[in-house]
Amino acid sequence: MQLLRIDASSRIEQSDSRNIADAFVAGFKEKHPTTQVVVRDIVQQPIPHIQQDTITGFYTPADAFTDALSDATQLSDLLINELTTSDVLLLSTPMYNFGPPSALKAWIDQIVRINKTFGVAPDNSFYGMIDNVKAYVITSAGAVYSNQPMKAYDFLSTYISTVLGLIGITDVTLIPLEGTTLDPTVFEASKNIAHTIIKNL
Repeated sequence: MQLLRIDASSRIEQSDSRNIADAFVAGFKEKHPTTQVVVRDIVQQPIPHIQQDTITGFYTPADAFTDALSDATQLSDLLINELTTSDVLLLSTPMYNFGPPSALKAWIDQIVRINKTFGVAPDNSFYGMIDNVKAYVITSAGAVYSNQPMKAYDFLSTYISTVLGLIGITDVTLIPLEGTTLDPTVFEASKNIAHTIIKNL
């Protein structure tokens, strides 16, 4: 079994999402000792934004590739292979300004790729091409977004669920940490829930 861990918090130390991800990996390996863990820290090893040649390569048939297009899509190929050869995706990310960090968006733009991770049906609907990957998404937010009226501002959870669903990852467990800076009571409660989920893996 392979677990792919993606960390997107700009905080390397004292990161709530990273700390819960550490606990998740420890708990998962305790129950599945032979698991291979692949770690990609997209903050300490940033993913470049897609460029003109990257986009061109995404829409060019393989038999028409040039050396430049091969170079431009090499990282995308690598990241997609990491994902498709994994059984479990563990994504830890904070919410920045109601949405995902730019580091996470850069990774997403590399792995959401037509005819590689999603396709377009004759009726122009989308279908995912990644099968049998279970995702756990740890999010952290300073405020409490599970209640009204703040719930309307949580674009992170819905965005990640939608993007993963697009590429075929529909078995998604969200593990939200809330109130990390504004509500210590809610924060402690959400951490307890996270550790319960980990315990019951």
